Amino acid sequence: MLIRERLKHKRPIFSFEFFPPKTEKSEATLWRGLESLAMLEPDFVSVTYGAGGGTQAKTLELVSRIKRDLGIEPVAHLTCVGATRDELARVIDGLGERGIRNILALRGDPPRGETTFTPAPGGLRHASELVALIRERGDFCVGAACYPEVHPEAPNLDVDLAHLKTKVDAGVDYLITQLFFDNAVYHRFTAQARAIGVDVPIIPGIMPVTNLGQIERFSRMCGATIPSRLHDRLSQVADDPQEIFWAGVVYAAHQCRSLLEPSLPLPFARPPRGVAGIHFYTLNKSPATRAIFEILRLARSALV
Repeated sequence: MLIRERLKHKRPIFSFEFFPPKTEKSEATLWRGLESLAMLEPDFVSVTYGAGGGTQAKTLELVSRIKRDLGIEPVAHLTCVGATRDELARVIDGLGERGIRNILALRGDPPRGETTFTPAPGGLRHASELVALIRERGDFCVGAACYPEVHPEAPNLDVDLAHLKTKVDAGVDYLITQLFFDNAVYHRFTAQARAIGVDVPIIPGIMPVTNLGQIERFSRMCGATIPSRLHDRLSQVADDPQEIFWAGVVYAAHQCRSLLEPSLPLPFARPPRGVAGIHFYTLNKSPATRAIFEILRLARSALV
């Protein structure tokens, strides 16, 4: 099913993001996590796409296996990095031949060791160009990314929002945000995007914290801010893996609950003013996401 159709008929939706494994051991770990999270019946699972050929074949293989063996709708990430327009067209066509009709279109980060994005000769410069190319190749559902706290390369919010509007106008069906830890940031960004005519669903991306150093690195990369109350709590338990796991899980569960039901905390019900869904950045680990689901379910049961 195309994700845009799922969004029309079901709210909220839930999804998970994984990246292709690089070793046989990590592949086995990833698949155990996928099988575990499959029991939660996610609406889709997205798989990231490596730059310069690093994991591209793995992405195609993994999304095909997810659809075939788990019966979950996969979303394949696709980036402009290191590829010509013709090469990207062939990848898109290959996805269609495999029955993969949902693609997340991204410009992509500069290759490791480089600080600025440079398109390949004959390649694409912007995600909006990739969105348009996907639209040309057939009936695909196209998702894209957005940055609630401004893209790190954008000079200011207005420029970033203008680029977002261009991307959406090229044919985006829905957006997934980069990670954030303050729901007020998401709501403010959504209001600003709506004000300039961005009318597609904006799905919040949530990353449960399981390692302080790791989340600090990710936050710097995407321009996200860690609230002082969360950072202080994580710093207090940084040397205790179990404590930091639960601190991260409880915080993320509170975020999700507030996003899903701004007025009535009833997770998994159809929210009158809640978000379209939640997208979890799993980092290929299932326990934190599973724990958040259980907390939300218990909270709902207590209120029934």
